[in-house]
Amino acid sequence: MKNPRIVIITGLSGSGKSTALRALEDIGFFCVDNLPVVLLPKFLTITMFSSPDIKKVAMVMDLRERSFLTKNHRIFNRLKDKGFKIEILFLDAADDALLRRFSETRRSHPLCETGSIMDGIMMEREKLSVVKKMADRIIDTTSFNVHQLKDAVQRGYLPASGHKKIVINVLSFGYRYGLPADADLVFDVRFLPNPYFIEDLKNFDGHNNTVRDYVLTNTESREFLTRMLSLMDYIVPLYEKEGKVRVNIAFGCTGGRHRSVVMANEFCTHFAQMNYIANVYHRDINKS
Repeated sequence: MKNPRIVIITGLSGSGKSTALRALEDIGFFCVDNLPVVLLPKFLTITMFSSPDIKKVAMVMDLRERSFLTKNHRIFNRLKDKGFKIEILFLDAADDALLRRFSETRRSHPLCETGSIMDGIMMEREKLSVVKKMADRIIDTTSFNVHQLKDAVQRGYLPASGHKKIVINVLSFGYRYGLPADADLVFDVRFLPNPYFIEDLKNFDGHNNTVRDYVLTNTESREFLTRMLSLMDYIVPLYEKEGKVRVNIAFGCTGGRHRSVVMANEFCTHFAQMNYIANVYHRDINKS
């Protein structure tokens, strides 16, 4: 029985570990958050025998679990001696970026719940310096938004012959909440029939099959989808040829709950079937 590939995500609080974990989950990793390091050998033993189809495992381990710092080196080395391939992904960020993120989320730092956030950041940075030196890969997330971090993580752990290099991010949004700042291409789908005005559909969103069918059975909707996918099939390889690592495509309707969600989902499915890394985000689906 072949041992699974194991990626340990660690690093500073606020550096994006949860985003990195979700990024690996999207490309086929079995993911666990905040597993105590002392349970790792038992977890792997159980996983190998109960779920032999699991070939890739990713987990977040950090200073929230107090024994991580003192026991990780011994446990990792013991597992490596048994043939497990363990890789450490360390996420870092500048102090001012971490401070800003904590301020925006209004969370306290796990190492300094009653003191200043900066004291907690400095304390954690010092404690994790040894782990950082052990890391196989370090990503500085200072200038990344969540989409850029997800792209960087997925490109780092996909096989060379796997997906195509360019990442397709598809976003739905509502015009009443403003245009997305990082969109490369924006398509206004407010000309399509609006399920909001159908009493039986207005309270559902674009994930609902009846809403989807209502939008896509319209002649104009089918024609729009066919033409836009044809355009994307032409220009995306050209972006890739020029070295562009991602393209952000946004679909907007009035509130961001129905038409834009349907179209964004259709586009994401299309590109995923073409072996692109395709991610979909629905910015305003819960606002209307």
